[in-house]
Amino acid sequence: MQKSAMTARIVLFGLFAVLCSVFISVAHAETPNTGWIKNPNHTPIETRFVLTGQINKVDQTVAGFLEVRLAGDWKTYWRSPGEGGIAPSMTWEDSQNIRSIDWYWPYPKRFDLLGIETLGYKGSVIFPMTLHIDDLNKPVTFKADLTLSSCTTICVLTDYPFELTFTPTDLTLSKEAMHVYAQGLSQVPKQSALISEVKAVWDATKMQLQVTATKKMGWIAPDVLVDGPSDEMQDDNFSRPKIDVDGDDITATFDVSSWMGTPNLTGENISVTLKDKEFIAEQPASIRDGMIARNMQSIVQMVLFALFGGFILNIMPCVFPVLGMKLSSVISAQGLEKKQIKLQFLASASGIVFSFWLLASFLAVLKLSGNAIGWGIQFQSAWFIGAMTLITVLFGANMLSLFEIRLSSNTNTWIASKGNNSYFGHFIQGMFATLLATPCSAPFLGTAVAFALATNIPTMYGIFTALALGMALPWILVAIFPSIALSLPKPGPWMSKVKSLFGAMMLITSIWLLNLLSNHLSELWIYAIAVISGGAILLRTVQVHSKKAAGWLSILFAIAFGFGTVIDSMTSTDLLPAEPNWVPLSSESIQQHVDEGKVVFVDVTADWCVTCKANKIGVMLQEPVYSELNSANVVPMEGDWTVPNEEITSYLQDHGRFGVPFNVVYGPGAPNGIELPVILNEKAVMDAIKKAGGNSDG
Repeated sequence: MQKSAMTARIVLFGLFAVLCSVFISVAHAETPNTGWIKNPNHTPIETRFVLTGQINKVDQTVAGFLEVRLAGDWKTYWRSPGEGGIAPSMTWEDSQNIRSIDWYWPYPKRFDLLGIETLGYKGSVIFPMTLHIDDLNKPVTFKADLTLSSCTTICVLTDYPFELTFTPTDLTLSKEAMHVYAQGLSQVPKQSALISEVKAVWDATKMQLQVTATKKMGWIAPDVLVDGPSDEMQDDNFSRPKIDVDGDDITATFDVSSWMGTPNLTGENISVTLKDKEFIAEQPASIRDGMIARNMQSIVQMVLFALFGGFILNIMPCVFPVLGMKLSSVISAQGLEKKQIKLQFLASASGIVFSFWLLASFLAVLKLSGNAIGWGIQFQSAWFIGAMTLITVLFGANMLSLFEIRLSSNTNTWIASKGNNSYFGHFIQGMFATLLATPCSAPFLGTAVAFALATNIPTMYGIFTALALGMALPWILVAIFPSIALSLPKPGPWMSKVKSLFGAMMLITSIWLLNLLSNHLSELWIYAIAVISGGAILLRTVQVHSKKAAGWLSILFAIAFGFGTVIDSMTSTDLLPAEPNWVPLSSESIQQHVDEGKVVFVDVTADWCVTCKANKIGVMLQEPVYSELNSANVVPMEGDWTVPNEEITSYLQDHGRFGVPFNVVYGPGAPNGIELPVILNEKAVMDAIKKAGGNSDG
């Protein structure tokens, strides 16, 4: 009996030993963690480091996470903390068998204290981490020091030591740890297939960064963060962005400042982090130089710019030939009732508005199809120039009374019964004036057009409508106050002479347009068209008027036809010097020349741009600008936009411009460029060259 009791005790003791060894082995097999660690000098914060037991044998990695608990109003910071914080950091140089560590950052919250905005976390935050192991079969010693900044109204910088030893192949999965890890990873932004077209533009003149992105399914309440690994990005402060949403597209504009001096973000590689309700994503982008579109300006201000720009178009050279038709309309209004005068001038105003809407529709189609858009780009088309040439010839010949459209008696009776037979003619005059106006640029116009073409399509229509109303303002005023027309001199013999003068000017316009066709057709075709059409007009002039009138018209033709040639050849005479040695526009070349310490003067122009010609003859080929452009330290660079050119179009759009002329001066003192006014003047050009060269007195 005593022996059997002894045997039972031995068996029980053995079972107990086995169970103990099992429990001990299970305990050792638990996923290692540091347990919660507090610094006795700063008890509101506790932290721990935990391994999940997940191993990737292909990548030789082990998954884990850093968890931080913050009591009360204490908060810690994101990897780019903002103006007043310090990002958490970890040193692990004393670790063994660890090649590197990846730290993943959950999307942060914005905090504002006394006007200083920071990015970070409150309550609890989980930072997933990946340990890259040299050898999964050997022991790993994870020995690290976490430096954590935590703040309320005061900030405390605290160190937390971690130490774990484990063999990766011996790890077992912990469901609890994996659940916490998954929670943390779900808050970490990653690249998303829903996000596309992520672009970043740095405007050094405004000290602003603009980020654009497209998200399938649109936006609800988006927020955007930007940061990057470079010292420049870490030293700069980015304001809370001003965000515009247009369907699937988002535009975020940041004001940028730095305690270290003047920021320069050109070429920086950044991460764009986006949040929209529960959606988070992070996409890479590279910052390029450019001009931020003025879509943050007041719509009211842009409408006023458009109104002024449209009004000024009435006195620009492009519209001047149409003055003949306007004057003829005003004169012919004599004897009409006020109601008829109102309708005539409202018809012209309607033609202007309708034509601007056609231009806006044309540009909207190009925009939606991804093609180049710009003010006056229809003059890059040979078909458009040809059609405008034909129209100006017909209008000019009609004003010279070389032909008239005869309608049947029944048609005349029907039109007469409708009140006045010139309403449609006034409508066409308005359309025609608009189409001829587009090669001209003017103050306010460039700003308004750039805003319109860079914004959404409904706003573009609004701006173009304001441009149309500005240009139509003289007609609208006459429609409101018909007595303006009634107070003009009565028709008489002088009226025929004035009509003939403006008819001849219209024909001169057609010669200018025909000259533009030389960029698309051979000279043989141009001369053939000129001789045939000119001969027909002169022959008709002899038949309708006299040989003397035809003689004067032929002299006028010769002068007009040779005008373009004279302008081109003026540089070979004593009137103007030879043009600078222009080199083709190249963004890469600009940077190379600036790196060499040179100044680059860029002139983006087109043969059909009247303002461009005026700038060249009136400023660039005059002293002292001419000598500067020919100096050894200045590189004159030309972008010819006469015909479509993708590189030039891209250059213009990078600067927020959609038309010519456009002039920029680059140099060591202005690596991002100094934009010049649309209508150049000597002082603006000389000051820009001096400043770009680093010789500014300011």
